[in-house]
Amino acid sequence: MSSLRTYDEKRDFKQTAEPKGGKKKSAGKQHIFVIQRHHASRLHYDFRLEVDGVLKSWAVPKGPSMNPSDKRLAMQVEDHPYDYKDFEGVIPEGNYGAGSVYVWDKGSYELLHQDGSSFDKEAGKEIKEGNLKIRLKGRKVKGEFALVKMKNTDDNAWLLLKHKDDYAVKGAYNSEDFTPQRVKDKGVKEKEKMKAESKKKPHR
Repeated sequence: MSSLRTYDEKRDFKQTAEPKGGKKKSAGKQHIFVIQRHHASRLHYDFRLEVDGVLKSWAVPKGPSMNPSDKRLAMQVEDHPYDYKDFEGVIPEGNYGAGSVYVWDKGSYELLHQDGSSFDKEAGKEIKEGNLKIRLKGRKVKGEFALVKMKNTDDNAWLLLKHKDDYAVKGAYNSEDFTPQRVKDKGVKEKEKMKAESKKKPHR
C-alpha cells in the first residue's frame, strides 16, 4: 500500500490546488526539508523531511525553536508527496486543512549518524525507533536537531528538540517573529473570509 494513500483520501483535488504527486522519481544526493506555516483552524507549522521519496511530516503547534531549552510538541501526520515542498497558497473552505500555507523555511538535511546503510534506510529505521537525529541546513533553522517519540502517550506525539551547538540561541524563540507581516495578515484575512462563507451556507 502506498504511504500516500491517506494523503490522497483526505483531499478532493478538484477543489484544492495541493499537489497530487507520487514519490520523488530519482534519488538525489541531497535530501530536502521544508517547514510550512499553516494558518488552518489552528495556526501551526508543518515540519517535513524527505525520506524514501516522500515527505515524512509532523505538525508543530508552536513552530520550531532554536533554543535547546524548548521542547516543541510535534504530532506525526500522514506522509505528503515530494512535490508538496513547494506548495504555497490557500486550501479552500470545506477542505481538509483549509487555510493559508506559506513556505517558512527550506533547505537540505543530513543524518547525524549513518551506519553505512543507505540514507533512506537509516532515516526510516530511526523514525521507526522513535529517535531521529538530524542536521538542518536552512535559512532560519540550522544545526543539530532531534525528533524523539514520546512514550506512554498518543502514538503520534513526538518532541522536536534543538541540540546545543554553534547555532543555538538563548532566551525566548517564537517562529512568528520570523514570519513576514504580510503573511500573518493574509492568514487572518483568509480565515475571516472562510468564516463568513461558512455562515452564508444553508444548514442542513
